[in-house]
Amino acid sequence: MSNDTVFKVAILYPGDAEQRKTATPENSRFLPVFRALAELGLQVEPTVYHDDVGDEVRAQLIQVDGVLVWVNPIEGGRDRTRLDAMLRQVAASGVYVSTHPDVILKLGTKEVLVQTRRMGWGVDDTQQHLAIDQLRQTLSSQIAAGQARVLKQYRGNGGNGVWKVEPATEAIRGEEQRRASASPPDALVRVRHAKRGSVDETMPLSEFLVRCEPYFENKGRIINQAYQARLPEGMVRCYLVHDKVAGFGHQAINALCPPPPGAPPDAVPATTPRLYHPASMPQFQAIKRKMEAEWMPQLHSLFNIDSSRLPIIWDCDFLLGAKDETGADTYVLCEINVSCVSPFPDSAIDMIASATLDRVRESRQMRSR
Repeated sequence: MSNDTVFKVAILYPGDAEQRKTATPENSRFLPVFRALAELGLQVEPTVYHDDVGDEVRAQLIQVDGVLVWVNPIEGGRDRTRLDAMLRQVAASGVYVSTHPDVILKLGTKEVLVQTRRMGWGVDDTQQHLAIDQLRQTLSSQIAAGQARVLKQYRGNGGNGVWKVEPATEAIRGEEQRRASASPPDALVRVRHAKRGSVDETMPLSEFLVRCEPYFENKGRIINQAYQARLPEGMVRCYLVHDKVAGFGHQAINALCPPPPGAPPDAVPATTPRLYHPASMPQFQAIKRKMEAEWMPQLHSLFNIDSSRLPIIWDCDFLLGAKDETGADTYVLCEINVSCVSPFPDSAIDMIASATLDRVRESRQMRSR
């Protein structure tokens, strides 16, 4: 247990047993966070995690006041099942954990798009499918009506399990298709996986649905959203520390953008780097105001979660929706990231450190009662 004057914090990230032995702040990607925490007087230690050394990591973590966790939902072919179980035990012993696995299940899965679809950032026709037959029936109707959709598996990262699906030709759109029989022939669809390097493919809908079947294993599901036509204009990533905006990232082109005019259908979209900006960036002040004054209070109410239980660092990805009646931009939530938000703007680092100090101080006070 920590002594009475020094708070101890672990920064946990994935690796193997050898990396655990040689871990230092300098050979991690979180050196600026280590330094910012140390400047506030915290004692900070690197904690490399692998399932094979889970008991060893647990023994380390129950000796600290807080742990900041950066591990993807799917990491090196493994999921977070064992890690999350261990983190729940650590948190139950009185150690502050961010992000707590229970908070990840509330905010960090694609189901949040359904749960928040009636918030100001949502799309009302966002749907959730719990079985492949549900997806088949709904998606068949949507393709027959000429819609382009984006399908997302329940948990994932790096574009894994995220697909754009649309009719393969314009000829089947509109009234002509709606007048077709109740059981139309197997439609051709154009699909693209959001994983880096993926290209457009054309195939029967039934063939694509076979690809989706693994997403329903182990109580999985698929989230079904309308494709946002303004996606080629870019994506805004809003970084938060608890419920305060800490900075922004902007990426002009991402994996699901259509190929440029004249490019072959199998052309790989040219992604652009994400550029990072402080919370004061003028072009993002409208979304900052909405986030802090409108959407965060709605989120608190919807999930019954107060500010201090929100992640130390997390982000919301937004696409541009249709302009409103005044001509101003609207924003549509694409996903929320809470498991492994990195990198992030430099403007977030001091906020992360300050919030961590507040939380571990509170945690120590609770344990001393």
